Amino acid sequence: MPIATPEVYADMIDRAKKGGFAYPAINITSSQTLNAALRGFADAGSDGIVQISTGGAEYASGPTIKDKVTGAVALAEYARVVAKNYPINVALHTDHCQKEKLDSYVNPLIAISQERVDRGEDPLFNSHMWDGSAIEVEENLQIADELLSRTSKAHIILEIEVGAVGGEEDGVTGEINEKLYTTVADGMRTLEVLGLGEKGRYITALTFGNVHGSYKPGFVKLRPEILKEIQDECGKKYGKDRPFDLVFHGGSGSTPQEIADAVKYGVIKMNIDTDTQYAFTRPVVDHMMKNYDGVLKIDGEVGNKKTYDPRSWGKSAEAGMAARIVEACQQLGSVGTHQA
Repeated sequence: MPIATPEVYADMIDRAKKGGFAYPAINITSSQTLNAALRGFADAGSDGIVQISTGGAEYASGPTIKDKVTGAVALAEYARVVAKNYPINVALHTDHCQKEKLDSYVNPLIAISQERVDRGEDPLFNSHMWDGSAIEVEENLQIADELLSRTSKAHIILEIEVGAVGGEEDGVTGEINEKLYTTVADGMRTLEVLGLGEKGRYITALTFGNVHGSYKPGFVKLRPEILKEIQDECGKKYGKDRPFDLVFHGGSGSTPQEIADAVKYGVIKMNIDTDTQYAFTRPVVDHMMKNYDGVLKIDGEVGNKKTYDPRSWGKSAEAGMAARIVEACQQLGSVGTHQA
């Protein structure tokens, strides 16, 4: 199947919300991690989302080039070629983009998609994330409103964050304070400014204690009941059941019950990066340690080409990451939900 069309992506979200499951959104930085993600989704019989952060896009452009738009476009175009060989739908998304990076990342990508749509093609990306968590809610929503007017014209879904995620990702650190918990008032104001879809479709990361990074279960104090409270109160005012299509950020170390509760309250997308990074790297370590005398030219020897060929350890890395993605699909209930 090709990369999801705007209509297919919208249907994916609707089916997840109605069916009580969510899609893993996997951060990718290379063709290898993209291939691993595609394999994982296919093995699980699940549609899915792959996403590229600003740092991931810089890396993909070449570590000495560091051009975010070049890297994002390259991975998106590569995905459009290779995804055709997999029997699932995959949406392309860009992850956290802060205010100071809009003009060097999301805005140029929206322009590229608009040009494609004007030619009768699908947008390059299915959705983009605007991360206004570091600024006041009112400014965050005003920028979101302006972005929504452009993403809707380009047949793109906008992702916003109302509240803040703590911890560190891609060199951006969020403080661990009261902003980790979105309020009902924040939810109400979001609907007042952005509407319920009539101005364009958007999905929302409401925060309930989320923290980026690697933690053992129990360290991060998640309160998914906040999502229910916001959905209930906002739904009551606007006469719509669970008005928000929710996104779960900072999920590493979450318990199965916390994940299940979040999905029950309207989460349709859960970002996964830290855990898949480890799942990709761990088999490489195993390969290098077991083949130490083959991957290194010790004492003047020639080593063993079969063990230092990047494909030999790359296959193991991709398999490890794919297996972790299957596990994520199981936790989120998306296994076997793909519809042709």
